[in-house]
Amino acid sequence: MQVTVTNADGLKRELKVQVPAQDLEAKLGAKLDEMKDQVRLKGFRPGKVPVSHLRKTFGKQVMGEVIQQTVGETSQKAIEGEALRPAFQPAIDLEGEIQDVIDGKSDLTYKMSFEVIPSFELADFSKISLERLTTEVKDSDIDESLGRLAENQKNFEAREDGAKAEEGDLLTLDFVGKIDGEAFDGGSAEDANLEIGSGRFIPGFEEQLVGAKVGDELEVKVTFPEEYGAEHLAGKDAVFEVKVKEVKAPAEVKLDDELAKRFGIESLEKLREALAEQMKGEYARMSRMHLKRAMLDKLDELHDFELPPTMVEQEFNQIWHQFEHELQHQNKTVADLDEPEEEVRGEYRKIAERRVRLGLLLAEVGEKNSITVTEQELNQALAERARQFPGQERQLYQYFQQNPQAVQELRAPIFEDKVVDFIAELAKVEDKPVSRDELFTDPDADEHEHHHHDHDHDHDHDHDHGDEKPAGKKGAPRKAAARKEGGDEKKPAAKKAPAKKKKED
Repeated sequence: MQVTVTNADGLKRELKVQVPAQDLEAKLGAKLDEMKDQVRLKGFRPGKVPVSHLRKTFGKQVMGEVIQQTVGETSQKAIEGEALRPAFQPAIDLEGEIQDVIDGKSDLTYKMSFEVIPSFELADFSKISLERLTTEVKDSDIDESLGRLAENQKNFEAREDGAKAEEGDLLTLDFVGKIDGEAFDGGSAEDANLEIGSGRFIPGFEEQLVGAKVGDELEVKVTFPEEYGAEHLAGKDAVFEVKVKEVKAPAEVKLDDELAKRFGIESLEKLREALAEQMKGEYARMSRMHLKRAMLDKLDELHDFELPPTMVEQEFNQIWHQFEHELQHQNKTVADLDEPEEEVRGEYRKIAERRVRLGLLLAEVGEKNSITVTEQELNQALAERARQFPGQERQLYQYFQQNPQAVQELRAPIFEDKVVDFIAELAKVEDKPVSRDELFTDPDADEHEHHHHDHDHDHDHDHDHGDEKPAGKKGAPRKAAARKEGGDEKKPAAKKAPAKKKKED
């Protein structure tokens, strides 16, 4: 095998590999010789089929397999021999006529093109200073959480005959929605439950039911929001003919042992303890999220190196596709934005570059410090995922067994977390007491803050997929986080049409 470097421009590499025809012939002969004892052909005793007959019958097919196997083996050896680290699977381009190679008339010659992972120096992590936000769980926090639990457990009791509905009451309704006197699809329901003040129905609907009594028939006039999900209803005036069939008032839920037992806990005291532990875990998760984001910002600031163009382009395309998808959900296009498309693309390209840079950086830290994901950690993550799909555990396990990419998506966040923890051990980290509100302030909440839920990959050098929002993007949708740390997702609140029923709590 002869290897020649034909291009070494920046991070681009092109290698020419030539394998002599006699090497292919030797491999072909060895394979045909192996087949002699396995092939059963009419007219020949087992093991007595001449190799010449096998060559005539199967030669071209087997040579095709030999060529494919040889390309795989020699391309890997060529990369290793040149001590290169490809950023992605090399593109293979055979030279000459493949039929001549199969017939043994010419050598196997091919070129492979790829980009390499850049070499760069890691910063001294011991010189990085970070703040860890901390908050103590207070009795008032537990009281507030208990109140929410009680609110979710509340029952409703029928009001006395002739009583008027009040804010917070649960009404049972029949209604028919009409636009310009014509009923529209999805605008009618029977025995629909509506809690006044829940905000489940479109704005203005619930307020008009305050004061209604059982047996009342009234018209509720509303206007669908301009951004309403159903385009044929958005911005339209509608009239709902409503019949009130039942009015229920919320019954008081006491904070006592009985409330705790509804959750399978023996006493109110034990419930308070359980809530405190749950809050401590949530506070720790938020604290870690802030620390991680600050760390990634610092790492991005401290490192600057050339990035594989194709990796950046692939990351940008993924971001841009998601961005256009979100615009489509709002019935908009890039032309509807306040900024020229070129500027928007430029900002998202910077985000793509940041993700790739951090992905390569964290992968390098992991590789140089032998940080890996164990089978036990992977199995634990798989078990946690399976618990999210009760009754479908077997199908889920089969899916991961058959899809290596899905397994990688499980491994990637574990690997990233281990690298982040490794860097945090080396960095100077000081605790900073803050209020609970400050701890739970999303760094992305400010329109002018960048949106970066970065999560890198294992040491295979896949690129980082953190989500960011360019600053000052008026009229553009905020990017929904594909996966926040801890598995949370940011989802837009869905608008509910009046036809959507709300089940009684």
